[in-house]
Amino acid sequence: MQIIHHGGHQQVTGSCHELLVDEHNSILIDCGLSQGEGERDPEIDFPIDKVRALVLTHVHLDHVGRLPYLIEAGFRGKVICSEPSAVLLPLVLEDALKIGFTRDKRLIASFLNMISGMLVPVPYRQWNEIKLNDSAARLRIKLQRAGHILGSAYIECKLGRGGEEQRIVFSGDLGPPFTPLLPAPRAPYRADLLVLESTYGDRRHEGRKERRQILKQSLARALADCGVVLIPAFSIGRTQELLYELEEIIHRYREQAVAGGKPWDDIEIIVDSPLAARFTEAYRQLKPFWDREARRKLKSGRHPLSFEQLTTVDSHRDHLATINHIKKRKIPCIVIAASGMCSGGRIVNYLKAFIGEPTTDILFVGFQAQGTTGRLIQQYAPAHGYVFLDGRKETIRAAVHTVSGYSAHADCDNLVNFIGRMRHRPKEVRLVHGEEEARDSLKRLITRQFPGIIVN
Repeated sequence: MQIIHHGGHQQVTGSCHELLVDEHNSILIDCGLSQGEGERDPEIDFPIDKVRALVLTHVHLDHVGRLPYLIEAGFRGKVICSEPSAVLLPLVLEDALKIGFTRDKRLIASFLNMISGMLVPVPYRQWNEIKLNDSAARLRIKLQRAGHILGSAYIECKLGRGGEEQRIVFSGDLGPPFTPLLPAPRAPYRADLLVLESTYGDRRHEGRKERRQILKQSLARALADCGVVLIPAFSIGRTQELLYELEEIIHRYREQAVAGGKPWDDIEIIVDSPLAARFTEAYRQLKPFWDREARRKLKSGRHPLSFEQLTTVDSHRDHLATINHIKKRKIPCIVIAASGMCSGGRIVNYLKAFIGEPTTDILFVGFQAQGTTGRLIQQYAPAHGYVFLDGRKETIRAAVHTVSGYSAHADCDNLVNFIGRMRHRPKEVRLVHGEEEARDSLKRLITRQFPGIIVN
């Protein structure tokens, strides 16, 4: 047994890991695109003749974005994922194809039809056999809730050969406890080898109540001068969690003044992303997979992802009209737009329009990878430096804030606890999906807490 990392090993994005069973058989865990500094060529640069299945932890592009290239390289095996991921994956791939491949609707439909025939949705907590060729080994996998986004999973692999059995666990992206809408992840019973993400291996997040209060206070300060608040957010996961929390803030403080005498109840929330709107609708359809708190709100008549103050912008024409309307009328509002790292998408036009205005506030609620526009804004904003947006130099006069508690990634304590709560802990932990400083910090924590575990 061997594991080869084809991406996401020493960087946060581009996850792609191959579990080699023997010389004739392997499976891939994720096949994602790299983003930011050190970006890889998206083409598949490794042999795929022995790959029997692709198992997806979740549907963010940095975990599924190279799937079209994998198909182009000749892969026709099973694509195994959770039941919610099977609903969300076609939306992600359709958007990725439009941006990176073609706008031809017929070709896109043909590709999605092919993927549909390869897709194998499986329930959580159920062992599934992977068919191997000419092998004395037996491989079974099980998906467990990861709490990162709806449908996310960590993957347990049970590899048997002769009378021996190994348990290999791939964490994918683990979420923190009490993420809005999602049940918290639970550690597996056993792992002999754990491939563990380390995105926030050097940081600690605020608790749920604290981070909601920090979000409210950050927004209140930002709205006090009646300016616009820009929140770059990924279309899937982060946008829906933010809407859930904003609905809660409005519900609790609806009559409290926040912007020039305007109460929370009158503050417009704008989601400017057709993809985010489609994902939000898909999230609504997947209510059975929500956590108990969210389902209780539904029963009480509340609508956490569809409330009165929410406006969704769809067409590109409406997108440009919305920017002009806000700029002309100077309307205090909160805008959520993709992409989450400001490397493309509609948030760029908002930044071009408002980053130079002192009344603008940019609120980061997720990790900004090295080399992305988001990281550069965080880096240069304190000195009122500049960034290039669509090739044009823009001075940063907007105030920039970061609320780390709304990361969809577990923090260092959550990651250590994931190991600690296993009944049979791994002999080896392999850290992936993190920058060097975060990996080194998490390695020290794990080694200190569990001296017998080898950490690579």
